[in-house]
Amino acid sequence: MDEIVKAALRKWPHVPHCHGWLALDARGEWYMRDERVQRAGPFPAVKGSRITHEKLREFIHRNYAADERGAWFFQNGPQRVYVQLEAAPYVWRVQDAPGYPLVAHTGQAAGALQQAWLDEHGRLFAHTALGFGLVHTADMALAACAVEAALQEGAGQDPGKDETGAWAPVELPFAQMPARFGYQLLPQA
Repeated sequence: MDEIVKAALRKWPHVPHCHGWLALDARGEWYMRDERVQRAGPFPAVKGSRITHEKLREFIHRNYAADERGAWFFQNGPQRVYVQLEAAPYVWRVQDAPGYPLVAHTGQAAGALQQAWLDEHGRLFAHTALGFGLVHTADMALAACAVEAALQEGAGQDPGKDETGAWAPVELPFAQMPARFGYQLLPQA
């Protein structure tokens, strides 16, 4: 968290939290959802205005975290702005490098891959040292290479034993993912 944000929290510790105004879609894009957009419909059916200002996106990324309930937020100075998630707290980009490392939409390295998951819609999710996220749709070809390599190298092995084997996905309905991995899609006040 930025030092300026920590200082604002110390100076104004009782600023009310904000809900419904910020959302993260399944491609790692941030959206502002003002009152008009919120009245128009739920996220992601009605997304709002995509945040394109690079410095603002970087500020959000540096101050993005989860509370003890698994509700993700952006700490905007003294105000906690809770985030509506379309799919997961992180959106992974697959790197074209040995082991197919993952990087979050925030720019953070994901760390060790623990397990891959496939939902009923064919979306690929990954649980890593950093946390749980959805593999970006633009990176599915690389992810398929990682899965294929894992299946070839790990034939007959337990899929969770090492980072290579962790790429072998296990099926899990999407509705079970938030509870299993401890996050909320739609944080409530």
